[in-house]
Amino acid sequence: MKEPSRQLRWERRSQAPLLLFAVAFAVAYAVPIVAPDAGAGVHRACSYVEWAVWGVFAGDYLVRLGLTADRRHFVRTHWLDLAAVVLPLVQPLRLLRLVATLLLVGRRARMAPQVRLTTYVAGAVVGLLMFGSLAVLSVERDAPGGNIKNLGDAVWWSFTTMTTVGYGDHSPTTGLGRVLAVGLMLSGIALLGVVTANIAAWFISRFERDDQAERLQLAALQELQAEVRALRVEVARLGGGPAGRPGAPAPRGATAPTP
Repeated sequence: MKEPSRQLRWERRSQAPLLLFAVAFAVAYAVPIVAPDAGAGVHRACSYVEWAVWGVFAGDYLVRLGLTADRRHFVRTHWLDLAAVVLPLVQPLRLLRLVATLLLVGRRARMAPQVRLTTYVAGAVVGLLMFGSLAVLSVERDAPGGNIKNLGDAVWWSFTTMTTVGYGDHSPTTGLGRVLAVGLMLSGIALLGVVTANIAAWFISRFERDDQAERLQLAALQELQAEVRALRVEVARLGGGPAGRPGAPAPRGATAPTP
């Protein structure tokens, strides 16, 4: 069996710690939005945690880049990871740290062989719903004429936007809020397509298994019929009769049974 590369071993070992860092980022991002009246020290600590988690994922990218055999191919095939690492440095907005960290978490989750598609999709739905609600609330809460003022409104808006229902009772009024709405709509459509394809693939595989079982049963019946024919021929040969055809005449010299 081929030994896994150093990059693959690193990705397997770092998967669980990176997940814990992602949870820490989620908490640090949510606290200042859910509790805007918290002290300046709390907001500062949350900002430090966000930058630290982003730094951990950026370091993970650099480590994987150093462990890979072909760095040029790694950069070409992981350009989205590189963009997520560089983006917050170019414009250090809090929202860009959120987008960058979500991209890095999502890319690493897809690389994990133990993460099944259903688990990944469910986690992506919950993550997008939560972070979309927090992001739009932070943008729209203090906007003049805005109608998303609390977390309940934001969650309701995110849910209707992701499912492309769009009742219109809550909607963003700022430019950044509308950009978030476009991203959330596109993400919801993409995830819905993944879920639909996954369900269709499950039904197809189930039908294929049933069809295969039916073919195996038919093959077993045909084999049993062939064995029965061979057994009739053998019995007829041993008894001196014809080859076991139903209704065949009795051998010459044989007496008919008395009624």
